[in-house]
This record gives sequence, C-alpha cells and structure tokens, in this order.
Amino acid sequence: MQHSLRVRLLAEFAGTALLLCVVIGSGIMGTTLSQGNDAIALLANTLATVFGLYFLIEVFGDVSGAHFNPAVTLGMVMLKRQAITELFPYWFAQLSGAAAGAWVANGMFGLSIIEWSTKLRTGPGIWTGEIVATAGLLMVILMSKPQKVSSTVAAFIGAAYWFTSSTSFANPAAVFGRMFSNTFAGIQPGNAPAFVVAQTMGLLLGVGAYKLLIRRAK
Repeated sequence: MQHSLRVRLLAEFAGTALLLCVVIGSGIMGTTLSQGNDAIALLANTLATVFGLYFLIEVFGDVSGAHFNPAVTLGMVMLKRQAITELFPYWFAQLSGAAAGAWVANGMFGLSIIEWSTKLRTGPGIWTGEIVATAGLLMVILMSKPQKVSSTVAAFIGAAYWFTSSTSFANPAAVFGRMFSNTFAGIQPGNAPAFVVAQTMGLLLGVGAYKLLIRRAK
C-alpha cells in the first residue's frame, strides 16, 4: 500500500524525532549512571540505539521506508527508488524531527530545552570514520533482504558505534539534532559541516559500490 506523501512525511518526522530522543536520552542516562565511565556510557548509548533503530524501522518501514536520514533518502533518489520531488520534503521532515527529538530529550532530563553543544568532534580520523560508517550503512540497507533490514541496520550501527572513530553518526539529521544538546551525544555546531561532507562522501561510495556489485552479479 502506497501511503500519501503527507502520511509518509509525518512518519519520517516522528521516526527521526524518536531516534534522536533515543540517542540523546540514552547518552544522558548512561553518563549519569556510569559516574564518568565513558565506556559504560557508550555501551548504554549503543544498546539503546540498536533497540531503538530496530523497533522504529519495524514500525515505520512500511509507511515511509523508515529512512530517518537525508543520506538514505538521497541514495534512494539516486537509484530512482524514490521521486526526486520528494527529496526536500523528506529532508525537511527529517531535520525538523531531529531537532524536536533533541529538545524533548533535553526536557526529559531537566536540561535547557534548546542549547548548543560544545562537544568537539573533529579531525581527519573522525571524518574518515564517518565516511566508513555512512558507506557501510548504505551498503547494508541496499544489500539486505527487505524483511531483514531492521535487524541488519541495527546490528551494523551497533557495531559501528565501536569500530569507527566517530561513533557512527552516519546521518546528517543526527548531526543536526545533536547540535542542540550539550550532552554525551552532542556535537559542536562548528564541527557539523565537515561531518556532513564526510557523510556525503560515504553515501557516494556506498551507492557506487552497490552499483558495481550489482553490475558484476548480472
């Protein structure tokens, strides 16, 4: 069943908002309970994100495709799996949802609703991590069987939290939302553009590798 664009945009807004709520909220909770142990905080953040991604893709996948990620939407447009006229509406829903999710997470934990992150995330190693994470995410989405996407995406992101230097944002909307929370999961706004550039490079690599593999398989 093809849902109307309005319904799909609402699903993208809600799903992205919930995803950022999970990422930021679990980061705050993990930091609070771990008493300064970043490894435990990251583990809590990872587990919550894995579970969150799984249920969000399961719930919204049949409605909007459960992108929650401008890079994924652009990849689908590039592969002609989605109309180009839907690109900017999807992006707007995802970015506004990411900001709303960050504000809700801040409010739940008694922080200022709107605040700017001061957490530094920069450097060639970090950017390389984002290229790898985004390329890998696109490959996982494109190569997985449709009925397995929720579990494969959740598993990949869970692993990438630990094997990439950037802790695997792999999502321009996540970068945007995390700018609004000065917490464990945050990112300083000045560091955000380089992350998006790296993610765009990863997107192009992931889509390119997928096309090459599919062509070789024929």
